[in-house]
Amino acid sequence: MGSTEVNLDQVAYFLITGASRGIGQRMAIETTRKFKPGSIVVLLARSASGLESTRKEILDSNPHISVVTSSVDLNNASKLLLEDIIEKSLAKTPVTNFQLAAIIHNVGTIGNVERKAIDMSDRQEWEEYFATNLFTVGVLNSCFLNKFRECAKKLVVNITSKACAVPFKSMGYYCAGKAAREMYFKVLADEESDLVVLNYSPGPVDTDMTVDIQGRSNAEEIRNYFQGLRETTTMLTTQQTTAKFLSILEAGQFKSGDHVDYYD
Repeated sequence: MGSTEVNLDQVAYFLITGASRGIGQRMAIETTRKFKPGSIVVLLARSASGLESTRKEILDSNPHISVVTSSVDLNNASKLLLEDIIEKSLAKTPVTNFQLAAIIHNVGTIGNVERKAIDMSDRQEWEEYFATNLFTVGVLNSCFLNKFRECAKKLVVNITSKACAVPFKSMGYYCAGKAAREMYFKVLADEESDLVVLNYSPGPVDTDMTVDIQGRSNAEEIRNYFQGLRETTTMLTTQQTTAKFLSILEAGQFKSGDHVDYYD
């Protein structure tokens, strides 16, 4: 297995999901600062206005790269649509032009936190949750890696959570989805020795998602937990967790497929 150290000061093809706000937006902006001219950045999310805001910030800090946005609902995106997005972003650029091909699977939803696990009996709700948080993630990942098979360095990042291993009341969908998703990426790392795969757990971050959990969770202890983090200002910012993420990539002191937490 090669080194897991990732040099961002290269000509890169970079795709990130959930790039319109929160952690995804900050990671998109900060990760692309060092990319060399000729790099292509692809931003996916539902919000066209949010994507445009991210695109503008990226180009303000690095005007020598190309940034493509695609407003897409990953709940029901087909393989053909995802392949088409990648193909169109490349235009006539050969894959061999890139020294690094990187994808960050940041897309994620919390699920219905008003339900206890015993009440999660709605099959459609289950299917919709896993469609966004697992099924399309796997399909997009396959499309991406098959397209960039010839690229010398390939990086796959899964934004995971402590919830993949530790149960949190009211978060049955989220915990189940994160556990299944991380195991998929661990298998990928085990099978493909030429990839650098990182399961990065960003810690409790001040985002719309944690606001939603704090407001709607059926578990008082969970609501109080997030409220306490905010009141004591110990909740992380998107800038803090992104800086740690980039330092982990640059140091390369992890084994491909590892789960690395912000607090490790």
